Amino acid sequence: MEHIIPHDYVVSRKDRNDRNKHSSFVLWFTGLSGSGKSTIANLVEKELFAKGVQVYSLDGDNIRAGINKGLTFSAEDRKENLRRISEIAKLFVDSGSVVIAAFVSPLIEDRALIADIIGADDFVEIYVNTSLEECERRDVKGLYKKARAGEIKNFTGISAPYEAPVNPFLEIKTEECSVSEAVQDVLANINQKLALK
Repeated sequence: MEHIIPHDYVVSRKDRNDRNKHSSFVLWFTGLSGSGKSTIANLVEKELFAKGVQVYSLDGDNIRAGINKGLTFSAEDRKENLRRISEIAKLFVDSGSVVIAAFVSPLIEDRALIADIIGADDFVEIYVNTSLEECERRDVKGLYKKARAGEIKNFTGISAPYEAPVNPFLEIKTEECSVSEAVQDVLANINQKLALK
């Protein structure tokens, strides 16, 4: 954009990674509402924090209560919601943090945009694969009941589509494993990614 000149910082991302003794990147958990994304993501954050990893979690409801307050659930606003989150995550990665992001992010093209903003090497897509039937059975927030009653429009899985990742970094089938097993699976698979280059 005209008149915008990016600032070159004296302290680099590499400097921060070296001090933290680990690489920085984004663990992006995608899946239907009620799939277990936030539960798994929060426990992954807890485990990484306990190991001394500089880590920060971004979650949908918290983001929409703050920086994305005022955005609706229209297709355009959903895209803008994810764009802003991606830019925030990118800043955290540059700060040397591992970012835990748990968002439905239902469309392949939206997740491609997210990867483009964050950087493909720093975007670690984790598909929390839980059937719609199981998510509805759980219905932790009562959202599916409201969506079925027509009280919530454009609800993913009911009146709006969810496109499963084609080739995620990791797929977690929550109906075939415990939450604890899912967390350990994530941790085991990112060990190499955490190592300094």
